[in-house]
Order: sequence, then C-alpha cells, then structure tokens
Amino acid sequence: MLSVDRTAPAYGRKAVLYSTCFINYNNPSIGEATRAVLARNGVETEVAYPRCCGMPQLEQGNLGGVAASAQYVSASLAPWIDKGYDIIALVPSCALMLKFEWPLIVPEHTAIEKLAKATFDISEYIVDIARKEGLAPGLSALDGGVTVQIACHARAQNMGQKAAEMLRLLPQADIAVIERCSGHGGSWGVLTGNFETALKVGRPVARQALKNARPFLASECPLAGMHIAQEMEMQADGEAVPPQSLHPIELVARAYGIPGAWSAPEARTP
Repeated sequence: MLSVDRTAPAYGRKAVLYSTCFINYNNPSIGEATRAVLARNGVETEVAYPRCCGMPQLEQGNLGGVAASAQYVSASLAPWIDKGYDIIALVPSCALMLKFEWPLIVPEHTAIEKLAKATFDISEYIVDIARKEGLAPGLSALDGGVTVQIACHARAQNMGQKAAEMLRLLPQADIAVIERCSGHGGSWGVLTGNFETALKVGRPVARQALKNARPFLASECPLAGMHIAQEMEMQADGEAVPPQSLHPIELVARAYGIPGAWSAPEARTP
C-alpha cells in the first residue's frame, strides 16, 4: 500500500489510473512509477481497467466495437468521477480515445462527455500539479540528458509538448525534443509486412536521436519508444545507444529516488 504524502502541496487530489492494455499486461513498471510519483505529491490513487479503450478496433474500422467499449468504460468510471476523482490515462493513445475519439463516435452521451472532461494524460497531470500547487520537493538531477520523442497521439491531444514540459521540471534538465512520428503506427506497426515501411518512416527520428547522443531515451508511447530504440541500434555505427526507451514518468520517478527507478542506464555499443 502506497503512503500518500499528506504534507505535499497537491495533497487532496484524487485520481484513478486507467491502466490501459499495455501497462496492465506488458509493462506495469510505468503504472508503478506513476503511482509512486503521485503518492510523493500527495495524490491518492486507485487503479481501474474496465476494458480496452478500443484503439486497435478503431484502426481496423470497427466503430461498433469502439462504441461498445466507450459506453462500458465510461459507465464504469462515472462513479469515480462523481466522487471527485480525476482520470489519468497512462499512454497517449488511450488518453486520446477517452478525450476526443469516443465523444466523436458516440456523441451526446452523458457519461462519455463527463469522462472526456475528467481525463488527463499523465504528463499533462504532473505539469498541472506543478503549475497549480507546485511539485513535492526531493527531485534530483538525472545523470545525463534525455532525448524525448513527442508521440503522435500526444500531439493529437492539442495540449502542447507536455512530456518535455514535465521533464524540464527536473533540476539541471537537459532535454532534446523530437516531434516526429516514430513510424510504428500502433497495431499497424506490429505486422511483419509493414516492418520495412515502419523503419523508413522512423529513420529520421533514429538519426536525430543518435545525433543528440544523450544517455536517456524517452517516449510517452511505449511502442514508439521501443521502435526508435531498435532502429537506433540498427543505424548505430559504433556509437553508444541507450539500452531501452523509458516513459517520461519513469524518469521523474528516478529523479525522486524512488526505489527500483533511480539507476542510471548503461549505454550499449552495437
């Protein structure tokens, strides 16, 4: 059980983490880092995963399936919103669905409209705390700079470069921003037949990341981050590359010294 810091400036906030398919089944460390950072900042959290947001179905044109998920999930989360909880989506594709896509697919639906207004992207939420209450003390500088890719689904939320804004809150922040598609393309990018095209689209991003030569690589989209890291390794000509891509919230957790999140990466030389 996480201990919420009652002395933190943002104490009194409450949030439900919509954990998403990727965090729930593939990389729970992103969710764990999020809960720990929010607890340090006085935010009480709960975790909910009623159902997939339907982004893969949207990419296949299955609007009926998406509409069914939207109605089910919004009904499940409505009681939390009524109790004063914010809703935080941990990856930008799901935040985009809850905020923008669902209200377009199922218009004039009370629960969906309520959920859209209550939903935050995690980077957006941390920046909101910093602006309104101020972050809890205890942040330390990372050992090296960060190259952060602004994910396409984050850009589509029309909220600005919130991942970069969040990372610039860290002491002595050295942040290089790449605002270009990784080439992965969601569920499209996992198909073998699309791999070469995905590499072609993402090549400029990997080149820029190699040129930036920073020890940390980050993307709000875990799939985009893995794709960029893979392509960097393929393009590297004896250059050191980060061992993995991290979600920006994991770097905030490291800066707070949260156990399991603080160790610096060791660059690989292909």
